[in-house]
Amino acid sequence: MPSKSSARLAALTVAAVCSAASLVVLTSPAHADSVRIHDVQGSTRISPYAGQKVTDVAGIVTGVRTYGSSKGFWIQDPTPDDNPATSEGVFVFTGSAPKVAVGDSVLVAGTVSEYVPGGTSSGNQSLTEITKPVITVVSSGNAVPAATVVDAKSVPAAYAPAGDTAAGNSINGLSLEPATYALDRYESLEGMNVQVADARVVGASDPYTELWVTVKPREHANRRGGTVYGSYESQNTGRLQIQSLGSTTDFPKANVGDTLTGTTAGPLDFNQFGGYTLVANRIGTLKSAGLERESTQKQHRGELAVATYNVENLDPSDATFEEHASAIVNNLKSPDIVSLEEIQDNNGATNDGTVAADQTMKKLTDAIVAAGGPAYEWRSIDPVNNSDGGEPGGNIRQVFLFNPERVSFTDRAGGDATTATGVTKVNGKAQLTASPGRIDPANEAWRSSRKPLAGEFVFRGRTVFVIANHFNSKGGDQGLTSQYQPPARGSEAQRHLQATAVNTFVKEILGAQKTADVIALGDINDFEFSETTKILEGDGALWSAIKSLPRSERYTYDYQGNSQVLDQILVSPSIRRGCDFEYDSVHINSEFNDQISDHDPQVLRFHP
Repeated sequence: MPSKSSARLAALTVAAVCSAASLVVLTSPAHADSVRIHDVQGSTRISPYAGQKVTDVAGIVTGVRTYGSSKGFWIQDPTPDDNPATSEGVFVFTGSAPKVAVGDSVLVAGTVSEYVPGGTSSGNQSLTEITKPVITVVSSGNAVPAATVVDAKSVPAAYAPAGDTAAGNSINGLSLEPATYALDRYESLEGMNVQVADARVVGASDPYTELWVTVKPREHANRRGGTVYGSYESQNTGRLQIQSLGSTTDFPKANVGDTLTGTTAGPLDFNQFGGYTLVANRIGTLKSAGLERESTQKQHRGELAVATYNVENLDPSDATFEEHASAIVNNLKSPDIVSLEEIQDNNGATNDGTVAADQTMKKLTDAIVAAGGPAYEWRSIDPVNNSDGGEPGGNIRQVFLFNPERVSFTDRAGGDATTATGVTKVNGKAQLTASPGRIDPANEAWRSSRKPLAGEFVFRGRTVFVIANHFNSKGGDQGLTSQYQPPARGSEAQRHLQATAVNTFVKEILGAQKTADVIALGDINDFEFSETTKILEGDGALWSAIKSLPRSERYTYDYQGNSQVLDQILVSPSIRRGCDFEYDSVHINSEFNDQISDHDPQVLRFHP
């Protein structure tokens, strides 16, 4: 998933950047006189006038965007037709600050274009626009057409139609069925003035002045106010992104569970980073739900506490060390072993060949001591420069933290960035040939991706094998609002290979010692119900312990208003069989606008 600002343009708060766009032109340029907006929009996702010039398109200005790279305004026909599939609103792209005001009655001439935010390779749906406009203001101060209410009753339960197989599963050419499919309902309102009322926040405000609400408060709700993504068929149709047409300084700083009370209204846009977006010229009043960060229980003397925590590209220049240290000490209660993901090298994104991360780790372990925590020791393996993906120059890797007063690490020389650790059998028990060591680093599965880190720990005389993972990200997958339905998840292919490699290694350990305690954990970058997880679990070698939680509590990450699982702790049969374990997804980040990482940490406590 995206990390910091690497996945998007930091200055982008609008639909998309024109220079990054692609146009869908389906017909040869022609001329059409005095068409109405609903004629331009048509009853499919692609305008029947795409590529054609139109004149005297009439409408009332409902919103003006004067910032960013997608400057323009929305117009809406105050006299709609009787076809619920045809939108009465459209965006007029000017490229510079428009010289119109809300309430102006205008006539627009220009070329109808289908703009694809992010380009056609993104798989995104297109946004119907009028470009290169010539604008005539007929009158000013007119009443704006009443906003269409978007609520639980008006948005269907089914998410999207299946795409046309003859068109590569695209839904672009399908007639809209707004009473049947949620995406069709939103598409039938594209460009129109819409409103939501008393909407609960399901995705916290982000640095790009966006948040997510739901118009279906009961849809897969969890006790903290979020909306849980529990399967590929539960896309959560009530989710809607909110941006603002006003000052970004006035945008509410909302957490999950908060409510935008009253009315939030404005034109319905479509953008690259979330699809259908209500661009609000009126935002409801924020009512806090008082959401608090969670803390887990302290492990008992005979319990081993093992955690995973993605600290999001942590390097010595970051200002979050004290906060991360406090989270580990106070919220995670100082686990005995912590797998850290996204530890960067000593100069972060500076791309100069530096790969060591000892300064990063010293700063973190010192901060943990200062926060009242243990004097953690750590083990890791420096990667080959720029070979493990992530931010160029950052050289992210997994690192084991461990409390030497509670657990010992078995150091066994031989592991490095390119040498694989193996499994041997000594005196009837499994043993790693190198600890710490990397699992099959030359395997094509790990190309431009993090290699798993394996290590042996001893707790109260019992050996525990821990494998720290950070699988291939979902970057490049088609979004839920894609024009292709179901969306393609191309990034899965590499994760499947990675899951196979880790499962194979775990089976080697269990083959040498059937009763071995093995834990594979980290940022798996996939759901607990995914094929990746099924491959990783195999025929019982591992089991994802987050499935011990109620379905409504299974989440570690919030993406586009969907609370979902990316981080997992998987355990071998010896740990699972006794059911003598506790699992906790500790929600300290994903639901909050002031998060220090985009991931929530996970903790497993058990008796080896």
